[in-house]
Amino acid sequence: MRAAGAVAAPPSTAQRLPWTLKLGYGVGSVGTGVFSTVPGLLLLYYMTEALGVPADLAGLGIFIPKMWDVVTDPAMGMVSDRTRHRWGRRRPWLLAGALTLPPSFALIFAVPGALSGTAAFVWVTACYALAATAFTLFSVPYVSMPAEMTDDSGETTRLVSWRIALVTVGILVSGAAAPMLVKAGGGGREGYRLMGTVVGAVILLGTLGAFLGTRRARHTPPTAAPGGLADLGREVAAAVRNRPFTILLAAFFVQLVAVGCLLATVPFYARYALGGGEQTVTLLFVSLVLPAVLAMPPWVAVAARIGNSAAFFASIVLFAVGCLALFALGPGAPPPAVYGVVVVMGVAYAGSQLFPFAMLPDTQRLEEATTGDRREGVLTGLWMAADKGGLAFGALLAGLVLEAAGFVEGGQGSQSDAAVGGILAAMGWVPAALLVASLGVLARYRGAARA
Repeated sequence: MRAAGAVAAPPSTAQRLPWTLKLGYGVGSVGTGVFSTVPGLLLLYYMTEALGVPADLAGLGIFIPKMWDVVTDPAMGMVSDRTRHRWGRRRPWLLAGALTLPPSFALIFAVPGALSGTAAFVWVTACYALAATAFTLFSVPYVSMPAEMTDDSGETTRLVSWRIALVTVGILVSGAAAPMLVKAGGGGREGYRLMGTVVGAVILLGTLGAFLGTRRARHTPPTAAPGGLADLGREVAAAVRNRPFTILLAAFFVQLVAVGCLLATVPFYARYALGGGEQTVTLLFVSLVLPAVLAMPPWVAVAARIGNSAAFFASIVLFAVGCLALFALGPGAPPPAVYGVVVVMGVAYAGSQLFPFAMLPDTQRLEEATTGDRREGVLTGLWMAADKGGLAFGALLAGLVLEAAGFVEGGQGSQSDAAVGGILAAMGWVPAALLVASLGVLARYRGAARA
């Protein structure tokens, strides 16, 4: 039964969306990919090596702002669900995020020279929390949009594939360029300051591009009036009763803990296990992300044959195998072998990102079909909170593993064998174990979706 006063969604249509709209929507993910990648890749290393922050405390500096998102993301979802504006429910917030995220991002890497250790940790944590809030303004409405842009599941997958392909472009560009920008700026604090400014400008271009590129997108009116914290609690409780959504969310969260752990360890792996520097970090990222871009169309074709959930399962299995192979290679492994394994991991990473985001709109449409309410924003808010929280837990886990293994912060040229072993564990068997654990959760999705 539809709630009184609710507005029915537009009738379903299988009409293809124009490629210009898909591109206009997808370009925003260049900005989101950059923001998600650079802190995950460099922030732990920046705090330990440039600012002298202990590894476990540095991991906490990444974790705290992400936990703030657990509150702000669902709240932003409800606000965007209930926004009434001639631009639609989502686009006003895209503009707000586009204008506030770039400067707050730059501040993360602009720690004053007088601050180090604990004081630097406080600066980075506060600025990262500010940037995370700005990111929420953009990302939650942005990821909510596909469910109302089209009602066709296949077209949703194609639309999301554009976004994931372009997010991997953002990851590729930022992951490859950010370490080189640090080097070009002279390394140390000044190098990171330059990198933060340039990368902030890239974020601005991507997020503004999405705001402008979706001006012709279909949007739907809200089904409820603006509300307060009590309404938010009811909305979250209703969302949790959507069992396919909660299963998909739980599996995705565990996978992101694995990805966050791996990502935060890459610079340490490049330096202390492979004996390289910024260029090695860049090559590792290119080896991971370029195959992910190229693998997107094949993954879409695979999903058309076996379904999104089965393709998602296969991508996670492949990802776990790659992590174990990287661990088995050990320190000082031949570069061709390392990069070959990372290429395989890149193919798997493409599927692990595409399919959960393609399946999310299906759970959002199920919510409307069963309750009569459109709460895409709340579901997306919970989703994005898990997304950020998973990556934050992963970074925190990486910091704890390194600290337990005896890693010494502060720019030392070498580490003990035990510390290098901790780096290999955080790159290899730890994320692999988490990925395998997520498969046990994901196996329940099909049954819940059919129920």
